[in-house]
Amino acid sequence: MRKDAALFSLMAQIEPKKKPLVEVDVMEQTQEDEALETPWKLILYDDDIHTFDEVINQLIKALGCSKSHAEELTFRVHNEGKAVVFEGSFEECLKRNSVLQEIQLITEIKG
Repeated sequence: MRKDAALFSLMAQIEPKKKPLVEVDVMEQTQEDEALETPWKLILYDDDIHTFDEVINQLIKALGCSKSHAEELTFRVHNEGKAVVFEGSFEECLKRNSVLQEIQLITEIKG
């Protein structure tokens, strides 16, 4: 019995102490929260289905921007194949994305 107790004592000194799992869970949750708050980008892709006017009007509706800004974004999408039309939190991008997708515009949210 003494040898077992001595071995256990030695093992306890050698093995590193483990942190409770609760701290790991809290850290993972914090990282997830930070990821949702980091700048996200809403990207609009060019397609051959929608007219310029449809895209312009939907951008105005989704972003609340001026007609000239919506026109500028639409021309950038048309000429470059895609454009970042909005930057913000994930939730803000998701709201604007849902408006753009009302008319089946092709979009992507990237973080």
